[in-house]
Amino acid sequence: MHGMQSERLRLRRWTPEDAVFHRRLWEERDPRVPARRRISADGHPTLAEMQQRLRAYRPEPAPGLYVVEMRESGIPVGYCGLVANSVGMPEEPELAFEFLREFWGHGYATESSRLILDRAASVGYDRLASTVRAWNVASMNVLHKLGFVDTGERERDAVHGDSVLMRVTLR
Repeated sequence: MHGMQSERLRLRRWTPEDAVFHRRLWEERDPRVPARRRISADGHPTLAEMQQRLRAYRPEPAPGLYVVEMRESGIPVGYCGLVANSVGMPEEPELAFEFLREFWGHGYATESSRLILDRAASVGYDRLASTVRAWNVASMNVLHKLGFVDTGERERDAVHGDSVLMRVTLR
């Protein structure tokens, strides 16, 4: 599947050249994010490791994750798309998004997620899930704007904060 675009944004496939941008996202992550999803004290994943991950990336479940960039400038601002359901429900993939801090608060997560929800419906999904840490108010707000509702299900985590399972019906 090819990219998508909205008035301000273009969603495109990852390339190995996106490793610098992708590593910046990791560097900016909140310290409450589990260590395996942040840059380690000894610098891993390295830029070369990130490039290798991007070379190996497969967009599954369809349509996968996309780089979100500004339409006019081509500057990458974040990523958005679908990832495998963390509790093993392949018929209900999870919406995932992350943006560089300098681009927070401009509606880019909501705008790009709407494109993904439309594509997910056209691919044939009836519902999507999203797991978000209870402390991540900004992401919760995006999910609410998109019609996601709190299922009441929680994955307890005293160290990193509880994860809240959200769900949206597409059709």
